[in-house]
Amino acid sequence: MTAVELMGAPGSPYTRKMLALMRYRHIAYRISWQSFTSQGDINHKDRPKPKVSLLPTYYFPDENGDIQAVTDSTPILRRFEEEYEDRSVIPNDAVLSFLNWLLEDYGDEWLTKAMFHYRWHYAADIKKAGSILPRWGNISASDEEIEPLSKYVSDRQTGRLTYVGSNEVTKETIEGSFKRFLTLLNEHLQTAPYIFGQRPSSADFAIYGQLTCLALFDPTASAIIVSEFPRIYAWVELMEDLSGLAVAEDDSGWLDASNGLPATLRPLISELATLYIPYLKLNAEAVLSGAELVDGEVDGRPYQQNPFAYQAKCLQWIGEQYAALSDADKARLAELTAETGLVEALS
Repeated sequence: MTAVELMGAPGSPYTRKMLALMRYRHIAYRISWQSFTSQGDINHKDRPKPKVSLLPTYYFPDENGDIQAVTDSTPILRRFEEEYEDRSVIPNDAVLSFLNWLLEDYGDEWLTKAMFHYRWHYAADIKKAGSILPRWGNISASDEEIEPLSKYVSDRQTGRLTYVGSNEVTKETIEGSFKRFLTLLNEHLQTAPYIFGQRPSSADFAIYGQLTCLALFDPTASAIIVSEFPRIYAWVELMEDLSGLAVAEDDSGWLDASNGLPATLRPLISELATLYIPYLKLNAEAVLSGAELVDGEVDGRPYQQNPFAYQAKCLQWIGEQYAALSDADKARLAELTAETGLVEALS
């Protein structure tokens, strides 16, 4: 098949998620880096624009052969599942597949709060990101060209903190949940190299994407991970390029849940039930009611941010995925996740 074309940025966790996934799945690609000063390898002026400008942006032919701009990593990833047979990243067990969906969504939509918070809340992180991000798009730009772009990028991104949910009210919740997640992931990685066994899932790539920023780039979060969670730092480096990883052709290597879930996986599921899904519900209520502010309690603390319509859709999609499970699989899910609060949170 011809190479997939996309535009992205090294500082985008979703770009990093998809690049690592395509390397692992042996999907040939050609990327152009987003730039404010250079058109890069693809002439973006001649490319169609997506409905919402997000990274990465893929350029796929539609049914008529016309190129369309497509964003949103989750459906793109599943499009690849249909178009490429080998090295699937979706567990073949329906219950594990659903849990994988939830953890991928958690990485994409909650863990990104920590990424955005650490990068644009602390002075050292703002300085580094403002200096490096514009240069990624055009490495040959002069310092004089970069200087106003650095200010523009920093001002724009810090101005978006309220939509992501980073503020003085939520700071403790975001940072506390991030460190708790690191503790849980660190424990789980001592039992298996990936979340669902001996091969990476889409949830692994989603979490990896956010951690490429938090572990490898942003000074404040990186210092926490290097000093307290070196295993996670090493895991992120390993996830970068799994193109040479040997994977069984018979689609084996996934976690065998016939005897229950690993004890280290259950706390991660509890995090979905007690933190993430309640947050999604609180946000969805604000979106549906037309409220100007998400205002409630998350993780036992006050929580406020601007309503986020996309994450209301995320809750809807989670509900649809759960509804699509057979009665037998719903019963298995309830049994496997008993006492985590997941099924109760889904109701």
